[in-house]
Amino acid sequence: MATTEEVKKLAALARVEISDAELEKFTSEFDAILAYIGQLESLEVAQSAKGGKPPLRNVMREDGQPTPAGTYTEKIAAQFPFSAEATKGRPEEGVYLEVKQIITHD
Repeated sequence: MATTEEVKKLAALARVEISDAELEKFTSEFDAILAYIGQLESLEVAQSAKGGKPPLRNVMREDGQPTPAGTYTEKIAAQFPFSAEATKGRPEEGVYLEVKQIITHD
């Protein structure tokens, strides 16, 4: 059975805010989900499927004429909000594309 502390930790990992009123509801729903998934343990699987791996298969395609270098560079660069020359002394030389930050460490 899941505890309210476990649900709080799970919500924190998912970056979801849960009020105290919703906490009991989500705890019982989490238990129901785990019980449903627990039914897989009683599932009978054919012996041949248990230990064996499916055969390895690699799908290949015909290589055609590649797109010439630089064909789409300007169109792609126009999609970015920022682009600038790299500063001197950095290992990255030339032009780089900058995107807005989406991950924070709060």
